[in-house]
Amino acid sequence: MLLKQSAIALAADIKAKKISSRMVVEAHIAQIKCVNPRLNAVICHRFEQALREADAADNLIAKATNFNELPPLLGVPCTIKDTFEFEGMPQAVGMVSRKDVFGQSDAYAVNALRRAGAIPLGVTNTPELAMWYETYNRVYGRTKNAYDRTRITGGSSGGEGAIVGAGGSPFGLGSDVAGSIRMPAFFNGVFGHKASPLLINNEGHFPSAHGQTLNYLSAGPLCRRAEDLEPLVRILAGSQSYRLKSVAQVDISQLRVITVSPERGPKVSPDILNAQQQAVDALVAQGARHLTVDLPLLDDAFMIWSSLLADSSTPEHSFTAMLFGEYHIKHPVKALMQMAIQGKQSPHTLPLLMLTLLEQFPNLAVGQRKHYVKLGLQLKQQLNELLADDGVLIMPTFPKVAPRHGHPLLKPFDFVDCAIVNAMELPSTAVPMGLNASGIPTGIQVVSNQHNDHLSLACALSLEKAVGGWVPPWQQWLADLPMNLARQPKRKTKIMI
Repeated sequence: MLLKQSAIALAADIKAKKISSRMVVEAHIAQIKCVNPRLNAVICHRFEQALREADAADNLIAKATNFNELPPLLGVPCTIKDTFEFEGMPQAVGMVSRKDVFGQSDAYAVNALRRAGAIPLGVTNTPELAMWYETYNRVYGRTKNAYDRTRITGGSSGGEGAIVGAGGSPFGLGSDVAGSIRMPAFFNGVFGHKASPLLINNEGHFPSAHGQTLNYLSAGPLCRRAEDLEPLVRILAGSQSYRLKSVAQVDISQLRVITVSPERGPKVSPDILNAQQQAVDALVAQGARHLTVDLPLLDDAFMIWSSLLADSSTPEHSFTAMLFGEYHIKHPVKALMQMAIQGKQSPHTLPLLMLTLLEQFPNLAVGQRKHYVKLGLQLKQQLNELLADDGVLIMPTFPKVAPRHGHPLLKPFDFVDCAIVNAMELPSTAVPMGLNASGIPTGIQVVSNQHNDHLSLACALSLEKAVGGWVPPWQQWLADLPMNLARQPKRKTKIMI
């Protein structure tokens, strides 16, 4: 089935002329048309252009004499997060003030995918300014989870997570500064990778990163099959791809699989603890060694992350500046009060107003910020020594499965298990671990040392084989069908004679 295959498998079949690019693109367009009215994941499409590009790909293959010279993703559809500039497509990033902003050229990562032959079908929704873990904004509205539309898709790559998880795209382009690839991948039951610092160029991304913040932000893929992760990261890395070691060289039996004492960090639900144990057991069954460690500094993970981020930012590149402008950098609290009074009439969402205010706290206590920056450097050293070149850390992506809409406002710091990985400048791969008893995706993240992306990617491949990976939501829809039909009220049928 075309909607279940990996991008690499689709590319191979297209080049072998077993299927055409047009067939693949049409199938995914049809799926988007089917699910998007209920999910609101794709906010602007380019279906006609995509079909023309598919025909061009098929013509190129028909004339080719050496298939090895063809682009690796030739004819394969994909989707692009709204934060990336994409020529002719909107780049609002959920901001009313940017609703008329359209790409004049392609961001580096978008260009890399298109040069590799990928065919973008459209762009996907994000939270306002891409700075929240529920995808909702005043421009395009709320994105919903294909497994349960009352639940969030995560953020900020929430549109990508939703449409990839729903089978509407083999893979998508996301970005991650505090879990923005890994949380949507987790909530929507697919794979995602946050790469090592500077492996993938962020040029053309908004919000942009500067200085040390460049080490925290990473573009990366979300995909339904683990075998796509390494080739997609290589394509996105471009001239830096030599830094990514081969996944094929990894021997799982030579790895140390590390877990952290459950007393550290946010309280984790049984679903996530079970997924974590299942992952450990699967890797140990292949010969890996397991050890549990205690990292007390993780108790301060949120303050470490926020302090390191604040320490790396300048006022002109702050969220406050991007949201309100130069004047409000000097008067952020006053500006926020004005916006709060406007309520629903405000062009901004409540989460972003809260985050903007939160951004000011480290600046009000420089001494405290320096304290947590120092702790962060200590934690980074501990993790580097712990992981070395043969260790992977299995940890929660989020404390529970996808929560209901609005829940993030009640638990605003639950993203910290992802955020601290960015602050430590480590690569991490989100790995789906099946569905819980309610049919909602569970999963974990696999963290490795800087420039050891190949270790976490290898674990993703191994865990997919052991556990099964992505479970399409329509399998759950079919499983629930008898129960849903039984709940329908019986109606009397009037027979017309």
